[in-house]
Amino acid sequence: MNDIHKILILRFRRVGDAVISTVLCSSLKKTFPNAEIHYVLNDNIASLFEHHPDIDSVIRFSAEDMNSFPRYLKKVWKIVSEGKYDIIIDTRSTIKTLWFSIFSLKTPYRIGKLKNYNFLFQNYRVDNSFNGTKDEVGKTLQLLSPLEKDFNIKYEKDFKLYVTTEEKVHYRKYMQEEGIDFSKPVIVCAVTARLAHKVWNKEYMRDVLLRITDKYDAQLIFNYGGREEREAAIALQQSMPDCPNIFTNIEARNLRELAAMLVHSDFFFGNEGGPRHISQAFNIPSFAIYPPETSKKEWLPNASERFQGIEPREISESALSGALSFTEKFNLISADAVWNKLDPMLDKFLLACR
Repeated sequence: MNDIHKILILRFRRVGDAVISTVLCSSLKKTFPNAEIHYVLNDNIASLFEHHPDIDSVIRFSAEDMNSFPRYLKKVWKIVSEGKYDIIIDTRSTIKTLWFSIFSLKTPYRIGKLKNYNFLFQNYRVDNSFNGTKDEVGKTLQLLSPLEKDFNIKYEKDFKLYVTTEEKVHYRKYMQEEGIDFSKPVIVCAVTARLAHKVWNKEYMRDVLLRITDKYDAQLIFNYGGREEREAAIALQQSMPDCPNIFTNIEARNLRELAAMLVHSDFFFGNEGGPRHISQAFNIPSFAIYPPETSKKEWLPNASERFQGIEPREISESALSGALSFTEKFNLISADAVWNKLDPMLDKFLLACR
């Protein structure tokens, strides 16, 4: 088959996964420039992918769609019957996402992960489990390998997001009204996390943040999501009363505002998570702190001098054993260990942006 007209990519779940998976959209758009790329996402994160030049249509599934199986099946059937897709790429390959392929058995390329239950419905299955050799981008791009036998696939490893000029202008004005001075460095800091156990030691974090403001006179915007994270960010700010360069009053009320905030920053620092992936999608230099059992090799894709991080196993091999608790392993990452890697990055990138 030489003509590819419509492609469907399934990528439910979290922000970071969906941001990284845009490499599929970009690779396929480069390979098939005239094809329509449709991207299936949970409604709560879908807006982030608007205005992406490699995504022709963002298909949203609401919580109601996901929680009612009859409603879900009806929507899946409508999407695939109207779409008549030439390629379906199921990045999840769960029992639930398998229905896109079940309802599309005439689609020539139904690609999914290698699972023991999908062999009847997905005619190309890829074993892209993490084996220590590929990061999350590499794993994701492996899903295109079945197409290589028929097409010259043009792989794109950089994941990107986009905001409009209007969004940039509007949010920059808001940041200035809230006290940001763009003649000084601006650093967005993820001092909290959606999952409490992924939050680095608060005293260590406080220590590093004070070092940043003391040396670089940087303005630190504490990013947070939801009431509990906001309270935690404010509590950390209150523990640093002599530091006027901290901002918890600058809020991102949605993911597009978070994207605009990051576009106007010079650096990202803090706990690993979706915001770090978004910052990398805008080529913002970043340094992330990885909790135990989250592999930096896997979840710091396209690592370079611009995108770095630290994990417990770098500090001690005991992080790989069962002798220490999760918290003890996390605490292996000291403030000094972070600063020794972070400071050279700040020295390079903050001075370069001024």
